[in-house]
Amino acid sequence: MTPAQPADLSPATLVVSAGRPARAQGAPVNPPLVLSSTYVSQGVPAPGEMLYARMSTETWHPFEEALGRLEGSTHPALVFGSGMASIAAAFSLIPDGGRLVLARHAYQVTIGYARDLAQRHGIDVVLVDIDDTESVVAALPGASLLWVESPTNPMLEVADLPALVEAAHAAGALVGVDNTFATPLVQRPFEHGADIVIHSVTKYLAGHSDVVLGAALADDDGLHARLLAYRTLHGSIAGPFEVWLALRGLRTLALRVERAQSNAAELARRLAEHPAVEQVRHPSLPSDPGHERARRLMDGYGAIIGLRPRGGAAAADALVAALELWVPATSLGGVESSLERRRRFPTESVTVPEDLLRLSVGIEDVEDLWTDLDRALRAS
Repeated sequence: MTPAQPADLSPATLVVSAGRPARAQGAPVNPPLVLSSTYVSQGVPAPGEMLYARMSTETWHPFEEALGRLEGSTHPALVFGSGMASIAAAFSLIPDGGRLVLARHAYQVTIGYARDLAQRHGIDVVLVDIDDTESVVAALPGASLLWVESPTNPMLEVADLPALVEAAHAAGALVGVDNTFATPLVQRPFEHGADIVIHSVTKYLAGHSDVVLGAALADDDGLHARLLAYRTLHGSIAGPFEVWLALRGLRTLALRVERAQSNAAELARRLAEHPAVEQVRHPSLPSDPGHERARRLMDGYGAIIGLRPRGGAAAADALVAALELWVPATSLGGVESSLERRRRFPTESVTVPEDLLRLSVGIEDVEDLWTDLDRALRAS
């Protein structure tokens, strides 16, 4: 769909230019929104012919093309109805009785789904500290899939992705990366040899807290075909309007990520010096355990902060209640700044501290965000 463009465009340019209609006099600048569940068809369908919207619809294609180019894949992305639907598609590549090596502090629903697969399909789920490369490598023999989050949700651990990919491939395992936190503006796992990349498009890619979507990518022809077949057979599809909105949101991704990262780094620096704060995690901090890896492997530090106020879980809850600008809510990656105490969910990992707050830093004025935080910290 997109007109021919230079191959060396930066991601900040691709978010704007990729997925545009072909240029012609009088043609629209933006791709159209097509609302149709079925298409005119008779006889034997030709390859690629539009037939039925569970299989494909043209409103998906511009977003899929744009995300594929951003991640540096040879294939377009495959859009799914949610981030978990894309993870389920990736986990379908694990054979019954296979082994899944999974970050201990991955998204709690990812871990929950892995445990469900263990019960129903005999999958051996091995939880590892993804930032401890030696322990991850030790768990890889016999593995079918290594699943990486970097930074992890919500502990913000940073993995040595190139080393883990090399070790996993040597052990005969595929490597999947949930790139939701970093986005392709900050990290592109295919550049390090990953086999599968997924996104909760709900978060930064769409960026406005108004859609629920996922996406999966595979650079290999066979893996791409298997993920596509899973989506078609399981019906884990997205509505065209939601995908159209996600592409609209994607156009400002570079600006949003730049502002949110800048805000997060400044807030993390100030929080680290605040008398009411016990601990701050953000890879931008030189003292953070993931700083050197993030500096070496990523093009930024992300916009999520881990915060533990003094006074334990009660103080954390009091802080959330005292804030006026920050929104108490789950999810992340929207233009608005939000936060939540992660252990309010009984399904969260027991190794996540009870008082840990996950802050999703938005694009507001940083001084306003700081004034609200500082006031609430002192009040709680």
